[in-house]
Amino acid sequence: MTTMESLIGLVNRIQRACTVLGDHGGDNALPTLWEALPSVAVVGGQSSGKSSVLESIVGRDFLPRGSGIVTRRPLVLQLHKTEEGQPEYAEFLHLPRRRFSDFSMVRKEIQDETDRMTGKNKQISSVPIHLSIYSPNVVNLTLIDLPGLTKVAVEGQPESIVQDIENMVRSYVEKPNCIILAISPANQDIATSDAIKLAREVDPTGERTFGVLTKLDLMDKGTNALDVLEGRSYRLQHPWVGIVNRSQADINKNVDMIVARRKEREYFASSPDYSHLASKMGSEYLAKLLSRHLEAAIRARIPSITSLINKTIDELEGEMDHLGRPIAVDAGAQLYTILELCRAFDRIFKEHLDGGRPGGDRIYGVFDNQLPAALRKLPFDRHLSLQNVRKIVSEADGYQPHLIAPEQGYRRLIEGSLNYFKGPAEATVDAVHFVLKELVRKSIGETQELKRFPTLQAEIAHAANEALERFREESKKTTLRSVDMESSYLTVDFFRKLPQEVEKGGNPAASTADRYSEGHFRRIGSNVSSYVNMVSDTLRSTIPKAVVHCQVREAKRSLLDYFYAQVGKKEGKQLSQLLDEDPALMERRQQCAKRLELYKSARDEIDSVSWAR
Repeated sequence: MTTMESLIGLVNRIQRACTVLGDHGGDNALPTLWEALPSVAVVGGQSSGKSSVLESIVGRDFLPRGSGIVTRRPLVLQLHKTEEGQPEYAEFLHLPRRRFSDFSMVRKEIQDETDRMTGKNKQISSVPIHLSIYSPNVVNLTLIDLPGLTKVAVEGQPESIVQDIENMVRSYVEKPNCIILAISPANQDIATSDAIKLAREVDPTGERTFGVLTKLDLMDKGTNALDVLEGRSYRLQHPWVGIVNRSQADINKNVDMIVARRKEREYFASSPDYSHLASKMGSEYLAKLLSRHLEAAIRARIPSITSLINKTIDELEGEMDHLGRPIAVDAGAQLYTILELCRAFDRIFKEHLDGGRPGGDRIYGVFDNQLPAALRKLPFDRHLSLQNVRKIVSEADGYQPHLIAPEQGYRRLIEGSLNYFKGPAEATVDAVHFVLKELVRKSIGETQELKRFPTLQAEIAHAANEALERFREESKKTTLRSVDMESSYLTVDFFRKLPQEVEKGGNPAASTADRYSEGHFRRIGSNVSSYVNMVSDTLRSTIPKAVVHCQVREAKRSLLDYFYAQVGKKEGKQLSQLLDEDPALMERRQQCAKRLELYKSARDEIDSVSWAR
């Protein structure tokens, strides 16, 4: 096989693989490998002889025929040259495991597949049919047969079909890597050719356009197409090629395409008008001309194709790293994977707490804002009102009034006040618990490695939340114990100073005389309020310490300890269930791996054949 055949055959294989993997264009911002590779689009008006040209190039009778719009979907035809003596066969992309050796069945399948998509009412579809033909009688080539351009809609077709077909054809031929094979019948004025008109619009310099003149044998007697073929009527960068297709009688008689090629050669060789051009006429010459040009176009684009391939490989490898590699099947490796994933989550969770990621500052916000605000809102004004102080002190004295200081009244007032601190203490615990739960949720979502394992995500979330619940219960016990300790043992020094402060005020006897007056009860309330404020300042420091010690510190140290112990006891089947991936993610990784393999293979093959001599 020559270098040219290797290079074009490689492009054919890459294009087919791209099609299988769905990597053949779309809405992506970057061009796909398919779009970067040159291809040949066959353009012509209805009944211009497009189908006959294609069949002549292939050497097989395989395309649907009839009146009106016969080609109603693009047909991507890939020709693969095989070794001499090998059987000819065809394969459809939508029937990947079926080979067609009977080419009349190929024609039927094209028609049936078209009808499956468009119905039988002459509608069109832009979804292509992909057909590969393997034969020793072809050259390596990719041809795209497009619906014939038309000027009017026939019965059963929408009025928009004329514009719809033109838009579809334009979507192919406008691409800079598309080679245009413009088919025009010789028995019509070239100035009216739909194919040439469209080619001139999208390729004004004619660099991508090859003109093909069909039906030379059907021209009026005494006329010829030399002005066109020799470039005088309409000049292109590439020479025009004349084709003589099989006559309708030959088609009806099922004349073999090989025989038809021989008749075509004889026609040009014996024609008084075209014999001097015979070596550059005919379907066989056209196929070789297109193949040579395609090879040159591929060589010219190799640097840009290689650059695109390398860039895409980098992107795909990055995506594979993001999606994760396939999971091992043995239990030990699976357990190791689970523990590594847990550690990845744990690292991110700790980063949130330690300030490497946002969120941990909300815990400080609970201590610095919510707790002080809750303490300020406690109803001490109502509890230490003159009326309530008198009531509690009087009830504490019982049948015998206090002699010097109402100690029992003081204790009851203080204990009643300190009980109010339990509410803010519990609220602080709950607020920090809520923040920690939210950080667990965020950390699981931010652990990229976990995204592919929804079952493990759920198990980690469940285990972490259960641990946080245990920490919360312990934290509540500790903070409430701190409040109870303040009630259990009052700070005596605070009260020992009170009589001294009375003496400093002047006459002690006057104070004794005023013991049951309103002023006396106000002083009791004021003293209790001062003591409660002192305790409030203390709890404002001790509650955060207890919460951090019991909840935050434990969450950092042992959030998943219980889960680690449990997962270590699981059998292989249970471990596999934890690593049960999202099917959509598995499919995405599989497709990514196949595309990566395709691009790496393409790079290696291009390197091996592109510069061979």
